[in-house]
Amino acid sequence: MKITVLGMYGGYPYDNQGTSSYLLQEDGFNLLLDCGSGALLSLEHHLDPMKLDAVLLSHYHYDHIADVGVLQYYWQLNNDEGKKILPIYGHQEDQEHFTALTWPHATKGYGYEPQKPLEIGPFQIQFLRTKHPVTAFAMRITTRERKTFVFTADTAYFSELVPFAHAADLLLTDTNFDATKTGTKWHMTSLESGNLAKAAGVKQLVLSHLPQKIEFSKLQQEAQQAAGRQVIVEVAGVDKSFRV
Repeated sequence: MKITVLGMYGGYPYDNQGTSSYLLQEDGFNLLLDCGSGALLSLEHHLDPMKLDAVLLSHYHYDHIADVGVLQYYWQLNNDEGKKILPIYGHQEDQEHFTALTWPHATKGYGYEPQKPLEIGPFQIQFLRTKHPVTAFAMRITTRERKTFVFTADTAYFSELVPFAHAADLLLTDTNFDATKTGTKWHMTSLESGNLAKAAGVKQLVLSHLPQKIEFSKLQQEAQQAAGRQVIVEVAGVDKSFRV
């Protein structure tokens, strides 16, 4: 599985780089995971958007879905009489946003059931409800070769993430804060991401959903200190790719 970062900031684009969006590719199948601000422009650097096979959304905050609308326009305007419809998978606990996933002659929304595994192309996806102000789901994505990628989506730290991420080949975490953050949090700190990686015994940790005004090197150093030397810790960057 190849994972390419299309956007990695939380909240809003910054310094010509967008918000959460990732391209997953395996066996010729192209899956877009979240579709934040700037995702379509970044995607065009790597893939003709008409070659997407599916889109999968963790939740409906705009920094994860801002470019869904323009992606729908792209498909509508470049689709030969609507002969190819792009499936977009999302949860159904927010009917207004879920209904908007269907766009005539372009896209169709499909609801996933979080308690059941979902098969999309070569991927099997399991879900875990996260700790966030709106309904959101972490995802454990496994290939036919049993390679595993875990995406925390947006969440505060909670203990159930440890077994969910157990022995993952790559763990991508919501790391919106450095180690100094205290008080109520709806995202994880660098130390919490590192501790999760260590406790779950993952091979590689990638920090994403990053803050705009904290040095990436600081986040990486803090996460690495918590994760230990047995875990490779990297920071997501636009156009950066990882393989598992």
